[in-house]
Amino acid sequence: MEEYAREPCPWRIVDDCGGAFTMGAIGGGIFQAVKGFRNAPSGMSHRMRGSLTAIKTRAPQLGGSFAVWGGLFSMIDCSLVKVRGKEDPWNSITSGAMTGAILAARNGPVAMVGSAAMGGILLGLIEGVGILLTRFASSQFPTGPQFAEEPAPAPMSGPSFGDYRQYQ
Repeated sequence: MEEYAREPCPWRIVDDCGGAFTMGAIGGGIFQAVKGFRNAPSGMSHRMRGSLTAIKTRAPQLGGSFAVWGGLFSMIDCSLVKVRGKEDPWNSITSGAMTGAILAARNGPVAMVGSAAMGGILLGLIEGVGILLTRFASSQFPTGPQFAEEPAPAPMSGPSFGDYRQYQ
């Protein structure tokens, strides 16, 4: 299975790391805006200030955490592509499991196994849904019946006003 819009491997790491940071910062900003607004004292000015403070303090941290995950995942994925010599969904599933295990290494082996299982299951679900969507989309647009080549039209006798050959 070929990935369509992916960068080549060394640049993929930078691309995925930046995309993960952006996703984490934007998603974290939205989540922290709501959380800061809700937890601030009453009054619109206090709530807006609380929302902005929560965004400024926590959204960059969430973006950084996402960037670490995305960069590590891409490094492992590129390594697996190089070692195995092919690019398929198993690389992504294995990369997700290994990323989860590595990021949980400071919490001990039990946490590593749990995080590896969650990372593998999550990436397995993502890859499975991607495969199903690709198959569903390809079945929606069949290639259609194949027709034999049309025979060339028989040459006309005499000049014809709609034919370009009369001026040769």
